[in-house]
Amino acid sequence: MARAAAAALSGLVAGYAALAVAELLAVALRPSTGPVTAVGAAVIDRTPSGVKDWAVRTFGTDDKLVLQAGILAFLVLCAALLGILALRTRRLAAGCVAAFGVLGAGIALSRPDAGGLLAALPSLAGGIAGAVVLYVLAGQLASPEAAEVGAAASGDLPRPDSGDLPRRRFVLATAGVAAGATGVGAAARALEAGSTAAAEAGRATVELPAPASPAPPLPRGVDLRVEGVAPFRTANRDFYRVDTALDVPRIDPGSWRLRLHGKGVGNPRVLTFQDLLGRALVERDITLTCVSNEVGGPYVGTARWLGVPLGALLEEAGVRPPSRGGPADQLVARSVDGMTVGSPVETVMDGRDAMLAVGMNGEPLPFDHGFPVRMLVPGLYGYVSACKWIEDIELTTFDDYDAYWVKRDWAREAPVKTQSRIDTPKPFARPAAGRVTVAGVAWAQHRGIDRVEVRVDEGAWQQAELAAEGSVDTWRQWRWDWAATPGSHILQVRATDGTGALQTAKRTRTIPDGASGWHSVVVNVT
Repeated sequence: MARAAAAALSGLVAGYAALAVAELLAVALRPSTGPVTAVGAAVIDRTPSGVKDWAVRTFGTDDKLVLQAGILAFLVLCAALLGILALRTRRLAAGCVAAFGVLGAGIALSRPDAGGLLAALPSLAGGIAGAVVLYVLAGQLASPEAAEVGAAASGDLPRPDSGDLPRRRFVLATAGVAAGATGVGAAARALEAGSTAAAEAGRATVELPAPASPAPPLPRGVDLRVEGVAPFRTANRDFYRVDTALDVPRIDPGSWRLRLHGKGVGNPRVLTFQDLLGRALVERDITLTCVSNEVGGPYVGTARWLGVPLGALLEEAGVRPPSRGGPADQLVARSVDGMTVGSPVETVMDGRDAMLAVGMNGEPLPFDHGFPVRMLVPGLYGYVSACKWIEDIELTTFDDYDAYWVKRDWAREAPVKTQSRIDTPKPFARPAAGRVTVAGVAWAQHRGIDRVEVRVDEGAWQQAELAAEGSVDTWRQWRWDWAATPGSHILQVRATDGTGALQTAKRTRTIPDGASGWHSVVVNVT
C-alpha cells in the first residue's frame, strides 16, 4: 500500500509539473491555449444546449468554476492512476501522459480563437514535461531497493538500512519537482498578473467623452422604491453575467481593433478604440435579457449605456438592409474568445438604439461585461445581439452561416418575449395578514409595458400600479396592495405590452427562443 501511495504521489507531482509548464507557456502566448481553459471551452462547445441551460439555472455565474473544478478533479484522478500504472510499465504510463498533452494540443488548435500552430505548444510542452517527470520518479520506485523500502514501510519486512538511500532519492526528487513546478506556477501567475495589470491600467486611462445624444431625463416615479424590488437601474457589480468564457478576456484598449467587412460593405474598415471614442456617441437606458432566463429568473437588468450607433456606422460602410436591397440579412459579430453572435441586419438598422457600447453606468465597460467594446441591440435576447469583447463584424446571410448558438438548436432570430416577475413577497414568505405589497418588474423591450395584472388563487385579475416608463427599451416596475387573509395562497402576474399583446400563459422552456408563461409565487399568510 505504501508503495502504491508513493506511486500515486509521483503521478500527481508529474501532473502538477505538466500543468505548471503548460500554463506558463499559455500565459506567455495566449491564456485561452492553456489545457484546462481549452478543454473546458471544448466541453462547453460540445455540451447539449439543455445541459448548458440546466448548468446556468443550477449554478448561475459559478457554472464555469464548477466546470473547471470538475476538469481538475478528473486530471487529478488520472494522474494518480497513471502513477500507479507506472509501477508496472513506466513507458506506457509516461506515454499516456504525453498523449494527454497531444490531446490538449489538438483541442487548443480546434478552438476558433486558437491563433495558429503556437496554440498547441503549451499542452505539448506540458505533456512532455509530465511524461519525463513520471518516468524518472517511477524509476526511483521501480528499483529493487525502493521496492524493499516500500514493503518495509507497510510492515511486511524489517526495514533494512540499505533502503535509506533510494527512499531519500525518491523523496528528494519528488520534493524537488514539486518545488520547481510551484516556482513555474508562480512565474505564470506573476506574468498573468502583469498582463492583467497592464489591461487594467489601460482601462483606468480611458476617459469617456460626453455623449452627443445624452439619455433622456428619467421621469419622476420611474423607481417605486419598494423594498425587495430590483431597482430601475442595475449596478455594474450586480448585473448578470452569462457567457461561455472560462477566463474573462483582459484586452488593452490601445491594441484593440474592430474589423468591419462582408457582403454589401462598400467601404471595409478597421477601427481602433480611439476611432470609436472620436465619433458622436449616444447614451441610452436599455434593459438586457438573457435567453437562459427562466420565468421569474434573475438574468435581466437595466444599465445606462454609452456607445456608437451601430446603424449609422453600417450605413457609412455602405451597408443597406434587405428592405432597401442589401445583399446581407445577417450581421455576425465575433468575440476575441471565438464566440459568434448573429443579428438580423433589418433589426439592427431599423432605427432602434443598437450600438457598440464603450460605457456602462458612467464608466468604461467592466471586463466582465465586454471591455473595451461590446455590441447590444434593444429588443433581442443577448445570444443574438450582445457580443462581448467584440473584434469583428461580418455582413453575411442566415443561409450562409449559423452562429454559435444557432448551431446548437437555438432560434436564428429571437425577439425578447413579454415577461413579468414578482420580486416581493418572495416564494414561501410568511407575511402577516392585512395589507401586503405585491411588486416586481415587467419588460418587453422595444415594445414597452402598458399594463400589469395580479391575481390570487386564480381569482379575478387586478390591475397593478405602474411606475413611470423610462422608455420602451427598459423594464417597468409595478405594485399592487393585497388585503391578505390567513392561509396558503398563490400569486400570479401577467403583463400587456405596448402593442396590446397579452403575455402568454403557455409555459415553455428557454430553448429555443426564450421562456414563456406567468410567474407565480406561493406564500403562507399568518
